[in-house]
Amino acid sequence: MSRPYTVARITKGKETFEVLVDPELSLKLRLGENVSASKILVYEQIYKDAKKGIRAKEEDLKKAFGTTDPVTIALKIVKEGELQVTADQRRKLIEEKKRQIIDFISKNAVDPRTNLPIPPQRIALALDEASVSIDPFIDAKQQVTKIIEKLKLILPLKIGTMIFEIRVPGDVQPKASSYIKSIGRVLREEWKGDGSWACELEAPSGMQVELMERLAKISAGKAEVKPKR
Repeated sequence: MSRPYTVARITKGKETFEVLVDPELSLKLRLGENVSASKILVYEQIYKDAKKGIRAKEEDLKKAFGTTDPVTIALKIVKEGELQVTADQRRKLIEEKKRQIIDFISKNAVDPRTNLPIPPQRIALALDEASVSIDPFIDAKQQVTKIIEKLKLILPLKIGTMIFEIRVPGDVQPKASSYIKSIGRVLREEWKGDGSWACELEAPSGMQVELMERLAKISAGKAEVKPKR
């Protein structure tokens, strides 16, 4: 095979499905760029085991994805499953996420002893000292809360927080709740009589715009987000 390729896979129940995809195009698609799914496929074929050349059965595809169309299935696998990346791709992704994390912390955190901002260089050193693991595929701001807790063990810092009152339609609660809990601490939550879900979230102040935009997208503009007074 002359065309370079990598493997993307996803597990549905007990079944694993794999596709052979173009490394660069599939990564762009995974990161949200507008790429034609048909162009990322090396072969328009879904495998149970690509290395052994074992193809997935049509009935298994239909059960797992509701279709047997390889392009539609590949799109879902690349976006939601596990995408193998080259060592160089992974290094570049982590470097970019690390830069974003350092930028966020330097703009939102201070040294509690002096109330002065912490230089980005010091934050970068602390990330290395704390052996912080950075996920190349998770939004930088969604990783900040856990990373800050690790940094506090070796670097005195405090970050401004706010409490947000949030309400979303019940049908998007699972996705909204998963995102909300990834960026802060839920202080209370409850289901309302109209079927909506509400909570109070403690999160970094710098997350306010991101929080409102993300929940608006998840809920098709029906989410209510406001700082608690």
